[in-house]
Amino acid sequence: MDTEYFAHETAVIDPGCKIGKGTKIWHFTHVMKDCEIGENCNIGQNVVVSPGVVLGRNVKVQNNVSIYTGVICEDDVFLGPSMVFTNVINPRSHILRRDQYQQTLVRHGASIGANATIVCGNEIGAFAFIGAGAVVTKNVDPYALVVGNPGRQVGWMSEYGHRLYFDQDGIAVCPESKARYSLSKEGQVSKLED
Repeated sequence: MDTEYFAHETAVIDPGCKIGKGTKIWHFTHVMKDCEIGENCNIGQNVVVSPGVVLGRNVKVQNNVSIYTGVICEDDVFLGPSMVFTNVINPRSHILRRDQYQQTLVRHGASIGANATIVCGNEIGAFAFIGAGAVVTKNVDPYALVVGNPGRQVGWMSEYGHRLYFDQDGIAVCPESKARYSLSKEGQVSKLED
C-alpha cells in the first residue's frame, strides 16, 4: 500500500496511526498506536511518540524527543533536540498510574528549546518560547519567553521568534516581520492587526 508520507526503513509505526501527507519520519523513531500526526510534519531520529499523542500540521520534532501519552501539539509547534514531556506528576516504578496521565497542551506556533522539560498538566500558550534546558512547572502565557529551572518568564517573543521590547505606550515591533504587538495593563500580549 502506498503512503503519502515518508518513513525511514528503521522507523516503527504501529497500527492505528493517522499520518498526514508530506510528513517525514526518520531513523529509529517509534510512532505508537492511535497517534495522529498532521501534514508536513518532520519527526527526527530516535523519537518516541506514545499512544494517543496528537500533533498538528507542520510540527517539527528534533532528534531524541519523547512525546508521551496526553500531549497535544497544535500546528507549527517546534520541539527542540532531547526535550521531554512528562505525563504523571508522581511516578513510581512499583505503582501503575496509567489511569492518571495528565494532558499537556502546546498551542499554535510555540517553540520548546533543546533539553527542556515540560511537566504534565500545563498549557504552553501560542507562540510562547521555552528556552533550552528550562523546566516548565506551570502554565505559560502566549508569546511568553520562559527560561531556567524552575522556568520563569523573563520577557516576550514575536511570532518570528524575536524578543519584544515595549515602549511607554505598550507597543513593540518585531524587527524581522515588522508586526506590531500590544502589552495590556493586565500583562498579556496580543498581535495588532494592520
